[in-house]
Amino acid sequence: MKIYTKTGDAGETSLFGAGRVPKDHRRVEAYGAADELNSLIGFAIAEIRADERAQELVPVLERTQDRLFVVGSMLATPQDAALYARIPRLVEEDIIFLEVTIDRLSLRLPHLHSFILPGGSRAASLLQVARTVCRRAERAIVALGRDTALDPLIVQYMNRLSDALFEMARFVNHQFGVTEVAWRGR
Repeated sequence: MKIYTKTGDAGETSLFGAGRVPKDHRRVEAYGAADELNSLIGFAIAEIRADERAQELVPVLERTQDRLFVVGSMLATPQDAALYARIPRLVEEDIIFLEVTIDRLSLRLPHLHSFILPGGSRAASLLQVARTVCRRAERAIVALGRDTALDPLIVQYMNRLSDALFEMARFVNHQFGVTEVAWRGR
């Protein structure tokens, strides 16, 4: 089976079970940003695996990648499409998992007294970039939600995920012995 179909050569793409749209459609932008985030998290996982001090984040991030595929399928399939009933969906437990992760990591980190500059170790920096891509994906999903019906768990999940990525970046820096740099605002 060939990887290329040539069906997108005219600037359109197929939605899952619901026809074709331009490649710059809000729906495509939303699931494309989620896909970009997923790839970036894969990059962060590869970096984290290179150092044993933050290995406990790998299964959390792999579960996140799986859930981002679910987000992508939910965004690529309009709710009024017959196929929507058969795709996997986010559940409340997915959000709770992120909240528990945030709380668990927060207990092991120094309390924040100011804003911090994103950066530090390479792995933490990748997680901070992932956080900003997550926020962009969230904005694209919110914009799409103005035009079409979306499961509210998608926005909740993305919102919580950006917070989780922030705490994971802090955790990696802490585990690697990298000091956070406070924003001075001069």
